[in-house]
Amino acid sequence: MISIRGVKHSIQGKPILQDINLDLPRGGVTALIGPNGAGKSTLLSLIARLQPLGTGTIRVDALQIGSCSDAALARVLAIMPQSAQISARLRVGEAVMMGRYPWHRGRPGKRDGEIVEETLRLFSLTSLADRFLDEISGGQRQRAMVAMAYAQETDYLLLDEPLNNLDIAASRHLMRLLRQMADTGRKSIVIVLHDINYAAAFADRVVVMREGRIVADGAPGAVITPALMADVFETDAKVHLVDDRPVVLV
Repeated sequence: MISIRGVKHSIQGKPILQDINLDLPRGGVTALIGPNGAGKSTLLSLIARLQPLGTGTIRVDALQIGSCSDAALARVLAIMPQSAQISARLRVGEAVMMGRYPWHRGRPGKRDGEIVEETLRLFSLTSLADRFLDEISGGQRQRAMVAMAYAQETDYLLLDEPLNNLDIAASRHLMRLLRQMADTGRKSIVIVLHDINYAAAFADRVVVMREGRIVADGAPGAVITPALMADVFETDAKVHLVDDRPVVLV
């Protein structure tokens, strides 16, 4: 379980997160949604230790963020941030192999190669394995970044807006794959999404943030309502139920 207690965070004196208390249990898909600037990406980066944690505590199973080593955390939790700093002159297969670094420490073995091959297949990237990242489309690069995080073979997978640059077919394929990973691969997936309908369709749980605070938390059908759309997103969009899942109409 990821346990977050009393977390506050500021950047240059500006409050970004305020009094965050949240438990993210093992298994399933949790979607973080909210308006721009709500603090979703910042919360994800603090969990993954991409930014130093100041006030509060975060634990990932037995590991406490700020006290455990990066190497120990990397074997339990993987993250795909919004802006991954990775050389464009890497080939797709090489980028995915980088996800194995916490395990091979620079000396890939047979097992690492097998995992990379399977990951490329899962993400429909096999035919692109020898292409450079700057030679493929933005959507294909995005899939490669998600694949790199997946290849890290961790229990927890944190994804920050992985649907960026993906068309509707690629977005549906990725969300279905993540759903399958949670259901059959026992992955615990926390995902930041801007498209509320993808959160409603694929997540077990939706956590809604606004102005650095958690304002709603629960099953999509209980959380995504016309009142939420009005109060948090400041829109009068209608919400209908389709197959017991809410759908926000534009």
